[in-house]
Amino acid sequence: MKNIVVIGAGTMGNGIAHTFAQSGFKVNLVDVSQDALDRGLKTITTNLDRIIAKGNLTEEQKAETLGNITTFTELKDAVTNADLVVEAATENQDLKLKIFAQMDEFAPENCILSTNTSSISITKIAAATKRADKVIGMHFMNPVPIMKLVEIIKGYSTSKETFDAIYEMSKTLGKVPVEVNDYPGFVANRILMPMINESIETLYNGVAGVEEIDTVMKLGMAHPMGPLQLADFIGLDVCLAILNVMYDGFKNPKYAPNPLLVNMVMAGKLGVKSGEGFYDYSESKKAEKVAKMFAK
Repeated sequence: MKNIVVIGAGTMGNGIAHTFAQSGFKVNLVDVSQDALDRGLKTITTNLDRIIAKGNLTEEQKAETLGNITTFTELKDAVTNADLVVEAATENQDLKLKIFAQMDEFAPENCILSTNTSSISITKIAAATKRADKVIGMHFMNPVPIMKLVEIIKGYSTSKETFDAIYEMSKTLGKVPVEVNDYPGFVANRILMPMINESIETLYNGVAGVEEIDTVMKLGMAHPMGPLQLADFIGLDVCLAILNVMYDGFKNPKYAPNPLLVNMVMAGKLGVKSGEGFYDYSESKKAEKVAKMFAK
């Protein structure tokens, strides 16, 4: 597999495109608007410059990486010669099903279709295609160029050949692939999201404040980032969407999102990307100031 298509130029999509391109693959990056593609390329360029500043990349390698990326606004044009497509669009089930039906129509028969979904059923996504054996999950972690883990999720009909090909390809990217079966939340979010939800519950019940909760988890459990800060980093809307998928999938009340999380998302307080969540990011992207609502 040499020709890679990445759908979505947002945070995860541009990170995935960056990783493949830096590893020598030809990448077609697709989004609905040229503005989104331009922002994605700008982010990739900035991240490559950071790597250069650390002495881990040359200007020539940066140029080669950027030269490996071609942008498209039309999916049909982008997937004509694809060996692998990685879908990294918004975490919305209906949107993903629509994209996969289109990919199935336009991509070559032997092309593997993968999704970066963090919670939606691979089996359900595969059912939107006529090649369920060639549909698989590739759940990268953010920031993609740095984080080593990739969850490789097998759907009900994913073939061994497809799994083996994606597992080995992940290694060529310098990643550590982990085999996971298709259940809501997979492994990463099935464990992480209840922890974040319980942290919000702890705040909601007045047990402790935002900084106190995060400090306990950072200093007491050696987490590099507190769970409320991490929720802001992920996006509270994304956290809510994942919890809803898990709650719908298991019908277990322990996955029900806390009312505070629901209200914050409805109010547009989504974390870093909106400028406010549990912390205030109006002056800094770092979690240095607790949001006014939670300040003492």
